[in-house]
Amino acid sequence: MAYNKARSRRHNRVRAKVEGSTERPRLAVFRSNTGIYGQIIDDSKKITLVSISPAEVKDKKVSKVEQSQLLGKLIAEKAKTAKITTIVFDRGGYQYHGRIKAFADAARNGGLIF
Repeated sequence: MAYNKARSRRHNRVRAKVEGSTERPRLAVFRSNTGIYGQIIDDSKKITLVSISPAEVKDKKVSKVEQSQLLGKLIAEKAKTAKITTIVFDRGGYQYHGRIKAFADAARNGGLIF
C-alpha cells in the first residue's frame, strides 16, 4: 500500500507540471503487473487521440521489456497515422527505468519527438 501512495504522490507532482495541448499532446503511460498501456491525450479538449494495450502485441511469448518496446513502436506508428509528431511524456509517477524507459525509447526511435 505504501508503494501506491508514493506513486500517487509522484504522479500528482508530475501532472501538475505536464499538460498536453493540441500542438503537443500528452503520452500517458500506465504499467501493470502484466503489461504496459499508453494513451496520447489532448488535455485541452479532454479526448484520447491514440491508445495502445498489450492485447495488440502479436507475439505473446515475449518478456515484459520486449513487450514495452513493441508497444512503444506501435504507438509511434499510430501517432504518425494520426499526424502527431511532438508529444509531452507523462511517466505516470513511475521511475524512468526498465519498462517505462524501454517504452519511451522505442517511441522516440519510432519517430515521436519529446
